[in-house]
Amino acid sequence: MGTPAGPGDFRRTRGTSRTCPVGLDFRAVGRSAAFFDLDKTVIAKSSALAFGRPFYRDGLITRRDVVKSAYAQLMFRLGGTDEQTMARTRDYLATLCKGWPVEQVRQIVAETLHELINPYVYAEAAALIEEHQAAGRDVVLVSASGEEMVRPIGELLGVTDVIATRMAVADGRYSGEVEFYAAGPRKVDAVGELALERGYDLADSYAYSDSYSDRPLLECVGHPTVVNPDRALRRLAVENSWPVLEFRHPVPLGRRLRERPAVPVAAAALGVGVGVAIGIAWYGRHRRTRAAATPTV
Repeated sequence: MGTPAGPGDFRRTRGTSRTCPVGLDFRAVGRSAAFFDLDKTVIAKSSALAFGRPFYRDGLITRRDVVKSAYAQLMFRLGGTDEQTMARTRDYLATLCKGWPVEQVRQIVAETLHELINPYVYAEAAALIEEHQAAGRDVVLVSASGEEMVRPIGELLGVTDVIATRMAVADGRYSGEVEFYAAGPRKVDAVGELALERGYDLADSYAYSDSYSDRPLLECVGHPTVVNPDRALRRLAVENSWPVLEFRHPVPLGRRLRERPAVPVAAAALGVGVGVAIGIAWYGRHRRTRAAATPTV
């Protein structure tokens, strides 16, 4: 046999148009996994947006950051799959988080997770995760948001593992460097590493996302499915005859455990990091509106 390939070494697998890591006979191993993007795929909002308000409240973000973050958000939406745009977004996030105490971030996430994330988990996504687990597949969240946010959400959902952006840490604070930015093709690098480590057959694995920026992730597996897709991804799905799912029912996980949805997830088929600024802006407007509505004495 030849030398096993490194994590970034991909090839076309015979019998499929997907790109999968070489070096292992995945079908002989016989394991598969389901990879889920997080924002707008599993939860009905941006995870970064969700934690924006408590970050602002606790002084991690200033009003000046609102303008910078809004620009970064706009650039990402206009050209998120462009390598230059992703690099600028990555560098901006690193600068924004520089000096934040890691434990403070973890504490904020732990204290607000059930309030900010739990009510917004799509019932359809939770059911689909359970279906994959019942079939014996590992389930992995793959998100460009920071690991300190994504891993607790993964624990809440009961998934096997998470792939997320990792910030460098020095003396208990973010140093302003990014160790790994989980966006675009880099998601596929991480998925490839995990597949080699655990013996996943990517040609028999599944991936779900709402964004065209995750095209490399979707093309890496044998069973790609788009969820609540943006226009570009919907067009790509139609061109490739990929299934399209529409998730519309965010339900608190605690309630979902008591009330299983009556309609199977499959019936929803229709056929073949960064958003912190919006949350801060909303919070600022909300506070001003409340202040204006409060009568003075």
